[in-house]
Order: sequence, then structure tokens, then C-alpha cells
Amino acid sequence: MATSRRTFLLGAAGASLAATGCSSVAAQRAEELGAFTSLPGGSELLGPQAGVARLNNNENPYGPAASALRMADYANRKGAYYAMGATPVLTKMIARSHGVSPEQVTLSTGSAEALSAIAMVYGRRGPIVAPRLFFDATVMYAKRLGLAEVKRAPMQSDMSIDLAAIEALVNGDTGFVSLCNPNNPTGLLTDAATLKPVVKRMAGKTLVVVDEAYMELTDDPVANSCVDLVKAGHNVVVSRTFSKLYGMAGLRVGYTLSQPEVAKTIRGANMTWMSGVGLAAAIGCFEDSAFVERSRRKILEARQMTADALQKLGVEVLPSAANFVYFKSGITANRLQEALAAQNIQIRGQYMDYDAWSRVSMGKLEDVARFCKVLPRVLNA
Repeated sequence: MATSRRTFLLGAAGASLAATGCSSVAAQRAEELGAFTSLPGGSELLGPQAGVARLNNNENPYGPAASALRMADYANRKGAYYAMGATPVLTKMIARSHGVSPEQVTLSTGSAEALSAIAMVYGRRGPIVAPRLFFDATVMYAKRLGLAEVKRAPMQSDMSIDLAAIEALVNGDTGFVSLCNPNNPTGLLTDAATLKPVVKRMAGKTLVVVDEAYMELTDDPVANSCVDLVKAGHNVVVSRTFSKLYGMAGLRVGYTLSQPEVAKTIRGANMTWMSGVGLAAAIGCFEDSAFVERSRRKILEARQMTADALQKLGVEVLPSAANFVYFKSGITANRLQEALAAQNIQIRGQYMDYDAWSRVSMGKLEDVARFCKVLPRVLNA
């Protein structure tokens, strides 16, 4: 995957390189490629083949709510090619839910479109500052187009985001700061008391973007979110998506919350028209609290099952606040991925040069139970 500009290397990266055990050349190559270089492979047309446990994607394994599917079917039967009238309806629903004005809401084709638009526009204004390991597909999109450069701050020894290191890189020339909370692929949540004061200070110098794709899975989504910073007028963007807990990854609906002028900029840079069927589905399920709670309960049950199994094996596992778990199995990530694939269990492989760490996502309970049962045999083989 070619890049058109070289990534800035941080002077403090030595600590991170020592932690991963990789040379500076390998680390530089990893940063040039990014953590999320491609979608998971597979030959299936519209889903896993019979007998395959798909634990490599972070979407709700139970799919969209019935309320979403009913509205999507209705929209499809009505020939909702663009459904422009659906946009203000969903916008107002989201604004009301978060306590912001409709002018502060930007809808997009999944949150990735809005995040990519931000990277292309604000990345031209200066370097994008971010943790070394995070969901970087959107900033790397702009970088590969020659529209942005990325400065990465090393992770802390416990794999958490080093906010002090990130803040030290921020100045008036910074394009924007990109954060993911809970972070992907680590699953770690930076608590609000720690995160928000730093975000406020950085927002006084530049735009701060907080990707909250998994926020609904945390113990207290309202308190943990940076939405209140947007409401208070700070130069902060919060992104959310219907792809994760709402199970609508294939329908592609997301949104951002920001100050009105930033929202206008994002809307002007979004690259597509949204699917009318997707908009209808989002309207149908956005306030479906029963579906959200039922899905959340199952995902958290699977997450606890996984954490318990890993801890029983004595492997290092990070405390996850998302719908996936990051752990050290004792063998390399790609080797573990291949060994489990031979058992018809799909997990993600290596991220950047963190070859000791693997990520397993939460699928259906029976598939997660199968992973927990097979993993000890694979590790002892």
C-alpha cells in the first residue's frame, strides 16, 4: 500500500519501540502502513459460511433491530432512492437525544465518511496528532492522498493512550487531534476525569476529534462521552455510528456532533449521498431502547466469558470497554489467527508491529464459547 508522504517519527518513540521489540526501521514501516490496512479477508458473499465463527469484526453479530428492518423494507418498497426528507428527521432525533441543535449534527455514510472528510480538510492545515495505535483508517486515507501527515505519540507501557505525550505535540499549527475512546484495537477506555481536561486544553489550540464508536458499550455512556464538551462550545467533534451496537454496518449510517461551523465544513466535504434505506433503518431503531439493551447484554456476556477464559489461561488481557478483547496469547498474532482459522474461527491478525497482541471480537454466544474452548488446544499444540 503506497504512501505519498512520509510519516513524522516522534523523538520519544524509543520507549514504544522497546516495548514492541521492533527496530526503528520496522516501526517506521508499520506507521507508514497504519494499523488498519485493510478489511478482514474472506470468501463469503454476504456472511460467514455455515460452521464458521466470525470473531474478527466489531459489529453486532445479531444484526439490525426488527424496528430498523421494518423501516428499511418500507423505504425500499416506496422507492426511497435518496429520501432527502429523512435527513432532517434523523438529524432532529439525534440532536434532541444529545441536547444539541440540529445545526451541530452531520450525518454521513457511516462515521468513517465524516472522519475521512475531517482528515482531508483539516489535515491540510497541519499534522494530525494521534496515538500510535488507534483506528487510523480515516487519517491514513487522507495521508495516502497526500493531504495529511500524521504525528503519533507512543502508547504507554500498559497500552493506554499517553495523553501527556499527545498534548506535548499539539500547537497552533496542528491540523487536528484524533482520538478513539474506547480505543480500537485495545478496547481501553480513558476515563472522563482524565480525558476531558486534556481535550479542553487541546481544543483551545486546534480541533479535537473523539471517535466514540463503542461508547454505548461502556458502563456510563453519558458520563464517559465528550458530548458535553461540544455542548459547552469547545472545538471538539464527537463521532458515533449505527454500525456497531445498532448492527447496521451494511446500511452505512453515522454522524458527528460539533460546533455549527465545523459541522458545515464536514457536510461540505462528505463525498456521497446517503442511502434512503439506511436513513429509514436508523430512524426506525434509534430510539429502540429494548433492542439496544438486549444487544448490549449479550455482547457484555460474551466479553466477560472471553476475559474469564483468557485469565484462566494465564495470558495478559486488557480490560475492555468495547465489543472486542485485546490479549497476548504467547504466540504471534498472525500465527494464532492462522491456527484458529484452521478450526473455522476467524479473529484479527497483527496490528502494526504489535505482533504479540491479538484481538478477538464478540460474536454470537455460541461462537464465543467455541473460541474459549478451542483456544487452549491451539495454544498447547
